Amino acid sequence: MTGAAVRAQGLRVELAGHTIIDAVDLEAAPGRVTAVVGPNGSGKSTLLRAIYRATRPSAGTAHIAGHDVWRTSAREMARIRAVVTQHQGAAADFTVGEIVAMGRSPHKKYLQPDSRRDRAIVLAAMDRVGVAEFADRAFTELSGGERQRVLLARALAQQAPVILLDEPTNHLDIHAQLSLLELLRQLDATIVLAIHDLSHALTYADHVVVLHGGRVAAAGAPAATLTPALLLEVFGVAAQVVDNPVTGRPCLLTGLPQAAGAAPESSGSATAFTG
Repeated sequence: MTGAAVRAQGLRVELAGHTIIDAVDLEAAPGRVTAVVGPNGSGKSTLLRAIYRATRPSAGTAHIAGHDVWRTSAREMARIRAVVTQHQGAAADFTVGEIVAMGRSPHKKYLQPDSRRDRAIVLAAMDRVGVAEFADRAFTELSGGERQRVLLARALAQQAPVILLDEPTNHLDIHAQLSLLELLRQLDATIVLAIHDLSHALTYADHVVVLHGGRVAAAGAPAATLTPALLLEVFGVAAQVVDNPVTGRPCLLTGLPQAAGAAPESSGSATAFTG
């Protein structure tokens, strides 16, 4: 896979008479990781759905690899972008291997059997995500975290230059979260993901887009964008960026801001925390 650019300009989505996102711009550079963050209800999932052709915007445009998302056939879109959603379907009667093999569908004719190359790609995708041992198990028998890894394997088998993920670390334990994020960093693809964990966004993303109230509050390099002032304004938390002594990478310390006039808990800290 090779990365391709993702661009959204002036996106607005209205649902049931309510504006969910408005005038949203996003640009994800080829081969880079772009994280979309924001409080609950800020429009992260809606933005991704408008980009990957699931929710039609009422205004604006979205392009992937130069293709207008809403003027390109669903089959062609499936060749240039893969999607991992946070809502996992039941997928009754399908094994893990069959689920992952579905990623090859955009590259084949209807009912065309898998080739030797298709089977090799599917096996490599399962190996890379660590679900090969589940190949013959029913998808419905797996835990939420295991299912998420299977859906990522399906996306890898699709071999699209762009992968969009909506809260991919949901249901995962901390080891699985870090393993998945490290894997995404290593892929030769453009990654756009909505994510709750701000420290993960700071550590693993090349670019971050902050949504607040359905609009872009800030965008840019994570360390320059996820500032204490912005996090206090958008998320209502006090924050400091520190070097993680385990990884050497930057990470966030967050807490509830102290009430006005309260004595600081530590005179050596530039920002006071509670909780």
